[in-house]
Formats: sequence, C-alpha cells, structure tokens
Amino acid sequence: MKLLDAWWVLAALAAGRAAAQQTPAVPADSLRLATLQADALRLDPRQRQLQLQSTATNLRLRNIDAERLPSLSANGQAQYQSAVTTLAVSIPGVTIPTPPHDTYDARVNAQESIFDPTIAPRRNVERAQLVEAQAQVRVTLFGLRQEVADAFFAAASLAERAATVETTVADLTARLRETQVRFREGTALPSDTASIAATVLQRRQDLAQLRADRRAALARLSELVGREIPDGEPVALPDLAAEVAAAMSALDRLRARPEYEQFRASRDRLTLQEAVTAAQEKPRVSAFGRVGYGKPGLSMLSSEFQSYWLAGVQVQWAPWTWGSTDRDREAMEVQREIVATNETAFTRTLHRNVQQSIATIARLDSTLALDDEIIALREAIDRESRVRLQDGAITAAEYVDRNTELLAARLARIQHHVERSQARVNFLTMVGLEVP
Repeated sequence: MKLLDAWWVLAALAAGRAAAQQTPAVPADSLRLATLQADALRLDPRQRQLQLQSTATNLRLRNIDAERLPSLSANGQAQYQSAVTTLAVSIPGVTIPTPPHDTYDARVNAQESIFDPTIAPRRNVERAQLVEAQAQVRVTLFGLRQEVADAFFAAASLAERAATVETTVADLTARLRETQVRFREGTALPSDTASIAATVLQRRQDLAQLRADRRAALARLSELVGREIPDGEPVALPDLAAEVAAAMSALDRLRARPEYEQFRASRDRLTLQEAVTAAQEKPRVSAFGRVGYGKPGLSMLSSEFQSYWLAGVQVQWAPWTWGSTDRDREAMEVQREIVATNETAFTRTLHRNVQQSIATIARLDSTLALDDEIIALREAIDRESRVRLQDGAITAAEYVDRNTELLAARLARIQHHVERSQARVNFLTMVGLEVP
C-alpha cells in the first residue's frame, strides 16, 4: 500500500471513531423507557389488587377485633318428655310436687372475652399475609417491565435502521441522476442506470417494511402504556454505562428483585403463624350471662312459667393436644426450608443469567468498537467507488455492491448499538433495579 493510501485509511478510521464518540442530542419529547414502564405499570389492572388485598385484610382485622366485643345469641326450645324425676318417699303432711312433662325455655345468651392470647398473634399473621400477597403481585407485575422494554427497543432499532436506509436511498438517488446524465452524454451504459434504479426501488421496499414494523412496535407499546404514540415520535436510548458499572460492583449484595421480598414475607408469615400455634396452648377466659323465661325456670320442681338469669366466668384450656401442636410447628419448619430452597435456587439461576448478561455487554462493547472501524473503511471505499463510477472506471453494479456493503455495516452497528442498550437494561432489570 502506498504511503498516501495508508494515511488516507488511517484518517478514515479516525473520522469514524470521532463520529462514533459524538452523542447526538436527545429531544426533550422523546420516548423514554423509564416513563413508558411507569405508565404501563400504572395502567395494569393488577395494580388494583394491592388496594383490594389491603381492604380485605382490614376487614379480617376488624373481624378479629370484634371478637373482643360481647356476643349475643337467642335460643328457644319446647319439649315433652315421657318420664320425669319423682321421689318415691312418703312424708306425712308433706306433698312433694312432680315436675311437668312439658317444658319450655326461651333465653338470650351473652359472652365476652376477657383474655384471649391468640388475638394479637392472629392480627400479626393477617398483616404478614398482606405483605406476602402484595409481594406476589409485584413479582407478577415485574415481567411487564421486560415486555415494555422489548417493544421499546424494537421501535428504536427499526427507527434507526429506517433513517439509515432513507439516507442510502437519497444517496443512491443522487447517483442515479448522475448516471442518467452520463447516459444521455453517452458515457454510461443503460445497464448502469437500470442497476442503480433497481437498487433504489429495493431500498424503498426495505424502508416501507421497516416503517410498517415500527408502526406495529409502537402500536404494541401504545397498548401497554395506554396512550397513543405518534409514528414520528423519536426514541431516546438510555445510556446506562455508569448504572451498570455500579450494579456490577455491588452484585453480590444486591437483593432488589421482588422475589426476595416475597421470600422474606413468607418467612415472616411462618414465624408469626408459629406464635399463633403457641398462643392456642394458653388458657382463655371469658364472661357469660343468660336471661331467660321458661317452664320451669331455675326451680326444677316448679310447674309455672318463670323468668330467670345467671352469670359467671369460664376458662377454656386444652393443655393436651396429642402432639398436634408439635406437628404444626414441624410442618411450619418444613415450609421454611421449602422457602429457603426456593430462594437458593432462584439466586443460583439469577447469577447464571447475570453472568451471561455481563458477557453479552462486554461482547457488544468490543463489537461496536470494531463496527466504527469497519464503517470508516466502508465509507472510504464508497467515496472512492463514487469517484471511480463518475470517471467510468467501474460499473454501476460494482458501485451498488460497495454501497450495499456500507449499508450493511451501518445497519450492523445500529443493531449492535441497540442491542447493547437493551442488554444493559436487561441486566439492570434482571438484578431488580429500575431504569433511571
């Protein structure tokens, strides 16, 4: 290679690197992934489950609190019995009455808890179940962020590819006009004009396909976020290099995924359920009262209708449960071990996926550096081919081949650029961090 040619190639490479390092300004009204994800999460009907679960828990807590209040019940009974108790004793001058065969009783019972050791633990379990249920909803909603990201990056890639193809169409159209002039002047063949014209038509077909695919991606995104997204609205790819580097440095300590919150909530709920089991072994004290009217009343030998009342205190205690309480504790310990194994398996799977994501990001970083050099060389070749075409040194078909190679290089870089941005988002999502 001549010294001049070598200098020319190096200059092209330097220009390519400089162009790659320039970050274009992002319009303020561009589509931003963080905003779209927040809109999609806010719109999802499953978000309402958080409030519904809280409402259901409050109702159950009120029921538990109501157990402290007096409970009233009414009972009535009428019966006839074939035999009654009699005293087979004869006492001179004394008449011993015989109880009636028909009896009637209507009463109102009242009972109020004085001491119930299970109420506070059961309230705690209800709250723990609410935290666990809401964590499960957040785990379910977590997948929505990935769905939004997929549609977002599809639209971004298609937009950039369409812009590149549109630039190529404009460039080829200019070459077509030049070739038509040269053909009229007799310095170009008809096949030259036909070759470039056919390529222009092919690129327009490609452009139409890319625009249609982008409209489909935006339509999907519109459904997710609940608002119409104009076809021409620009897409802002997030630059997350600093966030990814910070997350990688703290990878072993990250527990931001909602699944970890669910695991913690499950363990807390099991611990509180064990407290309920322990409280059930303690005695419970309550007061009771009864007001009634019947025949007989409290005097069993009376044959008249009477009103009556009684009141007292009762203790309920079941110290012997044939080992059922111990078995309940063992069952909850088994459940805790199940939660621990699920958490360990989830962590291992997450670490494997994270390592693959880190490798993908590193690969795309090096690939993009090579893309810049490839494009710089292809652009230099394209410029030389354009000059040679104008001079008649090469055919239009040969120029189209060089132009197609340049387009392929540019499209490859666009694809790799979008893939790297998406890989960074996937990495942050994978470890449970939100996209800023």
